[in-house]
Amino acid sequence: MEAIAKSDFIGKDAAAASQRPAIFTRPTAKTGLVSWLTTVDHKRVGLLYGISALFFFLVGGFEALLIRIQLAVPNNTFLSAQTYNEMFTMHGTTMIFLAVMPLSAAFFNYIMPLQIGARDVAFPRLNGFAFWVFLAGAIILNVGWFVKSGAPDVGWFGYAPLTSKAYSNQFATDMSTDLWIMGLQILGVSSIIGSLNFIVTIINMRAPGMTMMRLPVFTWMTLVTAFLIVLSFPAITIALVGLMMDRSFSANFFEVSNGGLPILWQHLFWVFGHPEVYILILPAMGIISEILPTFSRKPLFGYPIIVFSGAVIGLLGFGVWSHHEFTTGMGTVATAAFSLATMAIAVPTGVKIFNWIGTLWGGQLHMRTPMMFALGFVWMFMFGGFSGIMHSAAPADAQQQDSYFVVAHFHYVLIGGSIFSLLAGIHYWFPLIFGRKVSEVWGKLSFWVIFVGFNVTFFPMHFLGLNGMPRRTFTYDGNMGWNSANMIATIGALVLGIGIAVYFAVMVYTYFKGEKVGRDPWNGRTLEWSIPNPPPEYNFAVIPTVHARDAFWYEKHHQAEIAKEKAAHAQAEEAHGGIHMPSQSWFPFITAMAMLTGSLFFTNHNFIGAICAGVVVLAGVYLWAWEGPGGYHLHLDKDGNVIPEKPGSSHGSSH
Repeated sequence: MEAIAKSDFIGKDAAAASQRPAIFTRPTAKTGLVSWLTTVDHKRVGLLYGISALFFFLVGGFEALLIRIQLAVPNNTFLSAQTYNEMFTMHGTTMIFLAVMPLSAAFFNYIMPLQIGARDVAFPRLNGFAFWVFLAGAIILNVGWFVKSGAPDVGWFGYAPLTSKAYSNQFATDMSTDLWIMGLQILGVSSIIGSLNFIVTIINMRAPGMTMMRLPVFTWMTLVTAFLIVLSFPAITIALVGLMMDRSFSANFFEVSNGGLPILWQHLFWVFGHPEVYILILPAMGIISEILPTFSRKPLFGYPIIVFSGAVIGLLGFGVWSHHEFTTGMGTVATAAFSLATMAIAVPTGVKIFNWIGTLWGGQLHMRTPMMFALGFVWMFMFGGFSGIMHSAAPADAQQQDSYFVVAHFHYVLIGGSIFSLLAGIHYWFPLIFGRKVSEVWGKLSFWVIFVGFNVTFFPMHFLGLNGMPRRTFTYDGNMGWNSANMIATIGALVLGIGIAVYFAVMVYTYFKGEKVGRDPWNGRTLEWSIPNPPPEYNFAVIPTVHARDAFWYEKHHQAEIAKEKAAHAQAEEAHGGIHMPSQSWFPFITAMAMLTGSLFFTNHNFIGAICAGVVVLAGVYLWAWEGPGGYHLHLDKDGNVIPEKPGSSHGSSH
């Protein structure tokens, strides 16, 4: 474990590395563009994920505003039918795969190692590679906006036979669907790599005394989410490979005219798609489980039950996929089974809500901005959950299926749930990451504008759906009775957009001009608050020893004991050479960019170019595997503090 934790190197030893050619010498720049392109620091990788995710969140939000403007009035011609198809396809794909998932991954990368007392993730270079592969997939998905064939237009679910060549748009050389297929496959590679890294990190790299039942709930949800990704993404990978074979090599997996089965796509997609719902919401539940105890000034109520219910949600999430398919004619037995499973999965979710309420009950509530977003999450996630339970009744689902009722439901879960929680997490950990605190006045203003705008947008959609308005329709006639609700929803969307704009403006202002704060501004419970902010490159000068579930609260009440432990551990660590820090590597970036290039060649049916790029990928992996260890050491004084580097030095003692 120590070898993995400290080096993540495959080379034999330092002496052998010194004999290697210059190509294996890795950069150690701490500032500038090169330092970011070659970084292996989990905190920098987390920031890269976060910045990218927030950018695509704004892109997806802009696409949503265009959709709502088109639907504001009957018979609108603001968007053409083709452009509307592209908008709702890319809005869903962007929000799920390029905004919520990577924003969760940003918190996984930045916060989880700090919460378990680790100096980095288990495989730092692989971690950097996962981000660059994610960025490659995001670029591939959005290339269509800038080429003749246009953006993908088959819905974020890609139902067959809409993805077949017979339904490609008007250009004979259409590759929009191929871009969607390839982009999702590349994003899947990134997600699986990152998840395996998180699993190994949590299991193998916890600080001494950090037993599994002392892990912060956010770290537990990171672990459960990582397992969900590893187990569910193969299903959509199989479906995407089959679809790629249909489109590029005339196979017949989903081509019904040649004996293919379009419903096979639905089964494979939702075997992935329903666990994906929990991949999006479990990190949010973890964030809420950190914020509520901190601002209630009491331990989390029913910690073991919350952990267990999170694991049960992940397990049951694999057994309810066909409630998305009640109208496909599966038969009464299958429909009844999945109806019961859908009802059952509500139980562990309800358990979490009761535990959160129990945490609030009798606490000293501090109504700071993160707490406001957290309470908003609890209320709106409950609302979305109630409408979701309605879908477990197959007769009701038959009417609600593919209507705006479903749109209202999953936006209450994914915006009222995931997005509100992630916005709460940004407020909560902003002082840790940047050393500055967001103004409470502006933070609460952004919360109320977002809260009002969200509910005005999506609450009327319940009634639109029950009145028969179908999803994915680009216009409607004025005598359908949908005019007023659509206009209200569009006004709400504009208010929501203003709220998000205020939120981001406040964040940018705080980054440059916000109030500077010292360590632990919230009186936090977990280990990430025990270190300076922003965190140093090495995270912990001395790896902490954990004595209780709320580790930092324990440290605050036993300072003399902790100081003695720290000094003893510092001497032991210095005797072993100090803190080993890996240096950066170009190979994760180069390999990911080669994957990007090869994927673009493939979607353009230039197989020679794709093969050449594949050779570069293999070469990058080979050279990466033989890259020398490099790195440097930082040294500790007798009190367990890192000795400052000499002026003009870029690092401590060289390897």
